[in-house]
Amino acid sequence: MLLGAHVSISGAIHLAVDRAVELGCTTFQIFTRNPRGWTYTKLKQQDVDEFNRKFENAGFKVAMAHMPYLPNIASPKKLIYDKSVKSLTAELERCGLLGVELLVVHIGSHLGAGIGKGVELVANAVNQALEKVDNKVLVLLENMAGQKNSCGSKFQDIAQILSRIERQSRVGVCLDTCHLLAAGYDIRSKEAVEATLKEFDRVVGLDRLKAVHLNDSKGGLGSGLDRHEHIGMGSIGVQGFKAFINHPAIRDKPMVIETPEDEKGNYMTDLKKLRTLYAA
Repeated sequence: MLLGAHVSISGAIHLAVDRAVELGCTTFQIFTRNPRGWTYTKLKQQDVDEFNRKFENAGFKVAMAHMPYLPNIASPKKLIYDKSVKSLTAELERCGLLGVELLVVHIGSHLGAGIGKGVELVANAVNQALEKVDNKVLVLLENMAGQKNSCGSKFQDIAQILSRIERQSRVGVCLDTCHLLAAGYDIRSKEAVEATLKEFDRVVGLDRLKAVHLNDSKGGLGSGLDRHEHIGMGSIGVQGFKAFINHPAIRDKPMVIETPEDEKGNYMTDLKKLRTLYAA
């Protein structure tokens, strides 16, 4: 089971590997830099070497990075869009240095310009970044939660974006369970999971699915609310997660939690729960 958590890079980026090991992860996710700003410092070669050494020694086969919060590759505002494309390009380069071959990207918001314009901008951004950075890193489009003006909340939007990518072998999808439910895709039972993944296969293609974010949802079905909850404590529930992680299309994919850490639980408790739900 490729199961892990989004771990901190505080102190030094290679310390993320240590934190993943402490949690018993078999995969993990990081930000390669401060996610709340535009500026960043160049990765130091000694930190890159130490990250690679620890990664290999711990036996990890796959990990993913997540784009920072500020970029919006669907933005019709030129200044933000240009900065966002530059940020995506830089993240591809950084992931390549670290040997992290999956880069998860929020598809973003068209800010009222319309879904057609948003789809066009996202595809152009990914094409520009992939043209500039020739490495093995895949850009994974993450489904959105149905927020107002969001691109990529619906499978049809994701399919449209993917169809416009020139380097097809370097793009895929990361499905977030909280976002699925919030956007109106039911995954609360075995039958619902089967129906939703069948629809994803019909519209997008399960061959495009490369990674998963496992988060329960504070909001209900179709709420449009991107609020993560502990595994089994939200609207998806224990049976939903049991069905989802054991589905043949999901069970061999890298799965990462981004759940809260509060009085109700933490990464350790959520990972433990998921392991008990996973059928050997």
